Amino acid sequence: MQIICISRGTFSGGKKLAEALAEKLGFDCLAREELTDMATASGIPVGKLEMTVVRRRPMTEAMIIERERYKAFVTSVLCERARSRGLVYHGRTGHLVLPGVTHVLRLRAILDPEQRVLSAMDRLRLSREKAQSYINDVDEDRHRWVRTLYNADWKDPTSYDLVVNLSHMSVENAATALVSMAQLPEFQATPATKQKIDDLLLASRCRLALGSDPRSRDMDVKVRSDGGIVSVTYLPRHEGKAELIPEVLATVPDVNEVLCTMASTNVLWIQGKFDPQSESLEQIVDIATRWNAAVELMEIKDEEEPASPAPESLTPEQKSDAGFPYSSENGGILDDEAFDYETELDEGLRKTRQRLISAGRAGGYRVLKGCPKDVLSSIDRTVDYNLVVVGDLCPSKGSSVSKRRTQEMVSYLLDNMHVPVIEASEMKSQFMFGPAQFMKLLGFAAMVVIMVFGVMSHQKDVLEFISKGTCLFSACEEVGMSNRILSALAIALFVPVFAFCYGGFTRFIFRILRFD
Repeated sequence: MQIICISRGTFSGGKKLAEALAEKLGFDCLAREELTDMATASGIPVGKLEMTVVRRRPMTEAMIIERERYKAFVTSVLCERARSRGLVYHGRTGHLVLPGVTHVLRLRAILDPEQRVLSAMDRLRLSREKAQSYINDVDEDRHRWVRTLYNADWKDPTSYDLVVNLSHMSVENAATALVSMAQLPEFQATPATKQKIDDLLLASRCRLALGSDPRSRDMDVKVRSDGGIVSVTYLPRHEGKAELIPEVLATVPDVNEVLCTMASTNVLWIQGKFDPQSESLEQIVDIATRWNAAVELMEIKDEEEPASPAPESLTPEQKSDAGFPYSSENGGILDDEAFDYETELDEGLRKTRQRLISAGRAGGYRVLKGCPKDVLSSIDRTVDYNLVVVGDLCPSKGSSVSKRRTQEMVSYLLDNMHVPVIEASEMKSQFMFGPAQFMKLLGFAAMVVIMVFGVMSHQKDVLEFISKGTCLFSACEEVGMSNRILSALAIALFVPVFAFCYGGFTRFIFRILRFD
């Protein structure tokens, strides 16, 4: 079940590299062009979708739905091919299609710009200027395609495990070197990553089933699968068709349960261990209800390091604090056993999920082991998240370690996601209204009243002070300049202070009225 994805630009040598690597490994080789033909044959208008992106036309609702169908089709094909034997896929976005599958080897093939121009001139029989323009246009189209479909930067090197420069290395030698890299333990499938592929495959099949049925074809939905439990999030305007979803998905094999949630947006809650009795759960439910949001749960497993000799240079305390649960001895493979969703789902997560279901706010769940980078890679960047909440991570390691790990996760996600990310402990001060917020409301109200009363009861003095400061015909030029400076400073100080106090007062009033 090994998967290698090669992202390539036009005339970059990526196709030849993929074919050579697949031959050496004995894997199947699949090109994006083949995948596009298959999708078109299945009824997905890939050509129209590409023209919408290339010509920078606004995405209509119909095109957005077709985009999701196409993404589901690509995911299903890659997962099905990977389940049978090893696969080398080369195209634009293979490295983004399988979020959360950590054993995928993600490569990018590049070539010196001059060599690319010469190849275009030779194969397309173009002048240098036209060949350069052609390459630039195609690269820009691919960059826009990746941004539109996956909200990612195609050229971002952090999206790849390795960038292969074929300018001074033959394709044959590069493929030989990559064979050794592909055999590293980090890129070998584990039962847990196999389960993740099964989940992605089932979710994509369900999305395709909803897109193929005439009754649900026009529904804009998000589908997740967790061990046979399928979570479907639909928009409020599709509420009348919600009852069709379980009926359509009943024909899809391996679906054990269908959970439907109406939501306009999503909230992601990351926690080391969920407590159904915690105050955070009620706060999350309250926020999700006000925002009409579905809540996705992500539990970061906190397990001790596997028993093995620690390096002599590290003390046990240093090894414990070295990072999130991670085993350097197994090359980063964190899950040696498949996760059984039915028997191993802990009681806290199960009851928390049930509370969200009863509130109509459930949006799926997942269990993960790994570092912040693994968490980020498992998040679908195209999902519309309005908030990411991070609770206590690694609670068994003590409060100081837990707090540090939580802050590291918040900082990392803030740097890499364009959505608000806060700690669970901050939800009350940010979104709730309690005694502390009531006291702040009174404080802001008092300041506003004092400033307004002070100005209104001394209007004559205030106007005289300002007029003297702005008068150009003062009896004493030196005094006139001094007054002008003082009046300007007074206005410059008063206006932002009043705006801050009034803004704080209205912010808490809106919070009382549950207006976000």
